[in-house]
Amino acid sequence: MLLRKLRKSCIKVMTWNIYFGADLSPLIGTTPEQIPEVMSEVFDQVQQTDFFSRAKSIAIQIYKTRPDLIGLHEVALWTVQSMQANSAINFLRILLWDLKKLGLEYNVIAVNKNFRDQLPSSTGEVIGLLDRDVILAKSDTRMKFTHIQERNFSINLVVPIGGQPFTVLRGWSSVDVSIDKEMFRLVNTHLEGDSTEVRLAQANELLKNACATNLPLILMGDFNTDADGNDNPTYELFIDSGFIDAWNIVGKCSGFTAFQARDLLNAISTLSERIDFIFIRNDFKVLNIATVGNLQKDRTSIGLWPSDHAGIIATLK
Repeated sequence: MLLRKLRKSCIKVMTWNIYFGADLSPLIGTTPEQIPEVMSEVFDQVQQTDFFSRAKSIAIQIYKTRPDLIGLHEVALWTVQSMQANSAINFLRILLWDLKKLGLEYNVIAVNKNFRDQLPSSTGEVIGLLDRDVILAKSDTRMKFTHIQERNFSINLVVPIGGQPFTVLRGWSSVDVSIDKEMFRLVNTHLEGDSTEVRLAQANELLKNACATNLPLILMGDFNTDADGNDNPTYELFIDSGFIDAWNIVGKCSGFTAFQARDLLNAISTLSERIDFIFIRNDFKVLNIATVGNLQKDRTSIGLWPSDHAGIIATLK
């Protein structure tokens, strides 16, 4: 009876950046004339990193750990338009299908639509990308969900692509969760990685909006700030605001979550930074926490890592 009560009072949460499948940085600073060739190289890498096989590896990690709630990042929707046909690689649909084949069904609670663009390729096709962050929940759950929010930040990085300014739109989503007559808020986000100033501004915006609640709070995502670095004002801001880094409570080993090689084919893991976090505030206890998708056995049959990030799974009471 005691064990049953303990299980009922616990919740498992996972955060994982599942990777677009390509390095997008070569697009920055391009001229209009350079765009088609660079866009083709980017999409070639998307095909090489083969999300169809990576999704199976990600689904297996979810199957093994059975999180109640999952926050995903870089859940790409790639589209290809040509004179002959249109096609899409929908990371969300692919992953949900692979989970279903393993006997797991998850519902989509929130989808944060971030930056998007469409650019011509050297083969005459138009390649599109929509960046999304997603909150999933087990379909067979006692949890109830209210006050779902999906927002974009007001301050974002602007970079030149094809001679034009492009806004790297990012955001957050949140949901209030009730279970066993208790309620808490879950917030999922992905902060800017290429500007300390923008990242800090987004963190402050997050605290003033999604985190402005007296409810117990779980804040998780890819924060793009190294917890173990010497200059990490974004991480320190969350700690100074009353959040606890769950990894620091019971985490073992390094907890590194970033980065594998962009082609995901590095033979030995190159994870060397801890930039993905599960933060908690008010009334939560951390029972255990671990990284997932970072072991040799987690790679696909052709040697691809599931993502350029490891995921994190935590059990909270």
